[in-house]
Amino acid sequence: MTTHLNADPLELEKFSELAHRWWDPESEFKPLHDINPLRLDWIDSCVGLAGKRVLDVGCGGGILAESMAVRGASVTGIDLGEKALSVARLHLLESGQKAEYLLQSAEDHAAARPGQYDVVTCMEMLEHVPDPASIVRACATLVRPGGTVFFSTLNRNPKSWLFAVVGAEYVLRLLPRGTHEYEKMIKPSELARDARAVGLREAELLGMSYNPFTKVYSLGRDTAVNYLMRCVRDE
Repeated sequence: MTTHLNADPLELEKFSELAHRWWDPESEFKPLHDINPLRLDWIDSCVGLAGKRVLDVGCGGGILAESMAVRGASVTGIDLGEKALSVARLHLLESGQKAEYLLQSAEDHAAARPGQYDVVTCMEMLEHVPDPASIVRACATLVRPGGTVFFSTLNRNPKSWLFAVVGAEYVLRLLPRGTHEYEKMIKPSELARDARAVGLREAELLGMSYNPFTKVYSLGRDTAVNYLMRCVRDE
């Protein structure tokens, strides 16, 4: 149940139409499958997932959420896509893993469970919502003092438009056309500003790059296109 709708109905419909293909590693979600080991290992190396209470905001079909459960975390995933959550729950039956999936906005979940999580992840989502600062605020509310919040999103500059939109969607066809809108991309400075405003301190900034020749993703210092930010909530 959700009362706060910080979402674009067209975005929800777009992902709902593809929901049945979420766990197909050769589908439109192939990039998520390809980058998941990278982001999972990074998160685990930072916080040690085993035994942690973790929330995945905008969990979709559960690729990251379920992989964190495999690492021993107690995972809750929230999303506003009912079909994607159905796929996530169905995959749990196939994998035998355990996770809680809720049809709820980040803002409503923050009102219901403030400070309940050791770790909050919000990956590949901020660039798809009308008010990303509201999501950042909710994440800060949901994590306990001293806990960690992980974000990943797309930078906004000519290079990111060329690589993430023209390259990924039209040339390499890694993603369906229309997946990203340039105006909704977020500069690291903007995300860091929104985080500071709600008591989150930026602790690490990494870039994620794709080599079209080797077809391999890697983490590094180049944050011009995709980037990941680790924040710690003030004590």
